[in-house]
Amino acid sequence: MMPLNNPTRHDSTQEWIGPLGDTLPADADRATLVGRIWNPHVGGPSPVLLQAGVLWDISSTFPTVSDLCEADDPAAAARAASSTRIGTLADVLQNTPPETRDSGSPWLLSPIDLQAVKAAGVTFAASLIERVIEERAGGDPATAAAIRSDLVAIVGSDIAGVVPGSADAARMKDAMVAQGAWSQYLEVGIGPDAEIFTKAQVLSSVGTAVDVGVLTESQWNNPEPEVALVVQSTGRIVGATLANDVNLRDVEGRSALLLGRAKDNNASAAVGPFLRLFDDDFGLDDVRSLRVGLDVRGVDGFHLSAVSDMSMISRDPRALVDQLIGEHHSYPDGALLMLGTMFAPIDDRDAPGGGFTHRRNDIVRISSPQLGTLVNRVRESERCEPWSFGARALMKNLASRGLL
Repeated sequence: MMPLNNPTRHDSTQEWIGPLGDTLPADADRATLVGRIWNPHVGGPSPVLLQAGVLWDISSTFPTVSDLCEADDPAAAARAASSTRIGTLADVLQNTPPETRDSGSPWLLSPIDLQAVKAAGVTFAASLIERVIEERAGGDPATAAAIRSDLVAIVGSDIAGVVPGSADAARMKDAMVAQGAWSQYLEVGIGPDAEIFTKAQVLSSVGTAVDVGVLTESQWNNPEPEVALVVQSTGRIVGATLANDVNLRDVEGRSALLLGRAKDNNASAAVGPFLRLFDDDFGLDDVRSLRVGLDVRGVDGFHLSAVSDMSMISRDPRALVDQLIGEHHSYPDGALLMLGTMFAPIDDRDAPGGGFTHRRNDIVRISSPQLGTLVNRVRESERCEPWSFGARALMKNLASRGLL
């Protein structure tokens, strides 16, 4: 099971959420930021627009974030929507962690609602190598270091520059097959077809300042910090946010057919803190050049910190969206697509060669200057807040509010 630490540590809200300014993009005053809150006064969620540190309920115009994202110009539509003041972001954020929450006041939710929650896998060279290692290790972290050394000796560093589906990729595949080094992960990493899978169920993702979940049985797992795109039903990309595609390396390593168990668990998909909608100040080219940071701090004193660039992705974000949605597959309520992780934490946490795995109460921060910071605390999935508000409950709630 996941190693347990003193559960009273990191329980101070301000201690692990951090300063309010870290939550927001550096240019928040120019950004169109949309999220969701739970509004106890109406017994349900509401889309909100953040302006000058204040959250404004726009549900009377757009009952769901999906509705807003289907507009011709979502950023302009959000700014023009009828709105009701909810309160300051500082107060709502402070009220979000479940153990200190006042149930009579609003708190933040994941910023998406009816969108399908999808993820692309093996889109960066570093994570590609780690997926192959998981497969060869059969989910056993103790053998990962030796396999990593052998595999890098075979593959080399050239794989980072290989364009998926290209003639060079095909030649590398032939060479690796001849050496017995081919893998299903290499197939989706440098082959013509991307790995795109369902990460979580509609309405099940969690937001910032709450717990993310790791199955109790898992002994080798890690965060997967990612940039995620918000996609209309037409396939048009209208915004971006941050995400944590929490992964159980031991489970997926035993068999790729266990991907669902490794990926889709209670509180295992974190998204936020806000959607940044595309406008004159932010668009897809900005996403392509984002720098994303990962910071993990444990109550055992462990600290991991790294920064990477979206420019290192092996498949262009537009190309990944084209593989997600089109004539071959429709998403009438739109979709959120996580673009894959550029991080594969391998730092030894305990014994040499043991690599990285989460411990209870780890604080995970995923940040980008243009998107803000998504912060979560790691707990067992079985101990995180249960997901109980689904599509049926949402429809009933919106109908009772006269919003349908």
